[in-house]
Amino acid sequence: MTAAGHDPAAAASLITGAVTKRYDGRTVLDAATLQVRAGAIHALVGENGAGKSTLVKIVAGLVRPDAGAIAVAPGQRVGLVPQHGALVPTLTVVENAVLGREPGRAGVLALAPVADALRALGAAHGLAVDPWARAGALSVGEQQRAEIVIALWRGASLLILDEPTAVLAPVEVDGLFAVLRGVAAAGGAVVLVTHKLDEVVAIADDLTVLRAGRVVRHDVGVAGHLDATTIARAMVGGEPPPRATAPPPPAATAAIALAVRGLHVADATGAGVHGVDLALRAGELVGVAGVEGNGQRALVEAIAGLRRPGAGRIELGGVDVTGATVAARLAAGLGHVAEDRHAMGLVLDASIEDNVALGREAELGAGLGGWILGRRARRALADAIVRDLDVRPPDPTLPARALSGGNQQKIVVGRELTRPALRALVAAQPTRGVDLGAQALIHARLRDAAGRGVAVLLVSADLDELLGLCHRVVVLHRGRLVGEVVGDALRADGVRGRLGALMTGAAAAEEAA
Repeated sequence: MTAAGHDPAAAASLITGAVTKRYDGRTVLDAATLQVRAGAIHALVGENGAGKSTLVKIVAGLVRPDAGAIAVAPGQRVGLVPQHGALVPTLTVVENAVLGREPGRAGVLALAPVADALRALGAAHGLAVDPWARAGALSVGEQQRAEIVIALWRGASLLILDEPTAVLAPVEVDGLFAVLRGVAAAGGAVVLVTHKLDEVVAIADDLTVLRAGRVVRHDVGVAGHLDATTIARAMVGGEPPPRATAPPPPAATAAIALAVRGLHVADATGAGVHGVDLALRAGELVGVAGVEGNGQRALVEAIAGLRRPGAGRIELGGVDVTGATVAARLAAGLGHVAEDRHAMGLVLDASIEDNVALGREAELGAGLGGWILGRRARRALADAIVRDLDVRPPDPTLPARALSGGNQQKIVVGRELTRPALRALVAAQPTRGVDLGAQALIHARLRDAAGRGVAVLLVSADLDELLGLCHRVVVLHRGRLVGEVVGDALRADGVRGRLGALMTGAAAAEEAA
């Protein structure tokens, strides 16, 4: 049965076709087929670089295939929410919504009614948005929410979401799934591109699996009939990697490697931090959980030197670095995996080998002469990262833009983890939008780093990641630390409910009552 209750064999196809696409001689899609039924939620899965994003961009008309065609049923409006945000950062959310369809009379732009509609639509679907917020000031998760609401406001009946839950907390995922079921129940359809196979099992009516640009599995009416392991085997062509496990805990006498004390960071959107105290010992892996927009971004960027605190101290190895530059913090042993790899982690048009040198000029060659002489060192480092993290394609001369999102993330993580004299790593959403194999590799490298004495602060919307990897998990709510779960309690029954209550403020409300 479909989400609309129709017989799968009788449901009309809203998307159908087969396409081939090549980039620079590489075949990204090889006669890849896609058939999406009315009333269905269709999961499209595959490893990084399998061709998923290219396929949905062809459906949305953003990429032209080299052969074949994808047809969209007449009268259907396609709304694509890409993995990497497409909002114009200098415009507000409402201004982005009306681009190309500006409402008004006599040359006067009437944005207020649209803003009211966006706010009401978001509230109705559990996807709260601030229509007047500048898009560039929003976190990745907040931008995704805004793009989904904009697509719904524009009347999309074919909703294509590329990794929409990558930075959403579980309670937000539940709300999003309710929205998707509503679109399908109304006779539309949803194409959900995701690496989270438990979500596929929970919501998908139909399934397409891509591997190396080819469709290796297509199932109709799979709701309740497939498990995550079966899907993973089809994706990787073998047995999936094991789940993450926490490294051995540090000794109680281990030195404090990273600390924030009484930290206050203002934020125009209200998502700053207020009086945060947090200390990590050498070799400790500490997770930060919270609904997106509760201060995670402010905390990470203050530690990294990208925001100046209003009050408090940041210490690295016992040394106050509150006023230090980004470069000075990197030199002192801090690594930073930014939540937005495109905006903060990579120069997309630069090669892989030049990207691994970012922030490491003194080590790998500074200035024009040093840059030329340091080419061999950069190539050696790039080769090592490509090999260690299985970057595909394994060519360090390729521009970062040529890689899939997951392979781009491997470059960022590899660069930060191989910094000399690394003392502490702040990793924000380090496995966002990456496949099972890449997740396993990144998790293993984070474990290895902790094992050699690096303090790791892991900010993630993925509770499985936090519960599996961390020695303890703290929760941010409205910019304040409201609780923590430590050690064996992270693997105990009911821990998700406990964390969820802290993340949403329900725990505080219960205590107050």
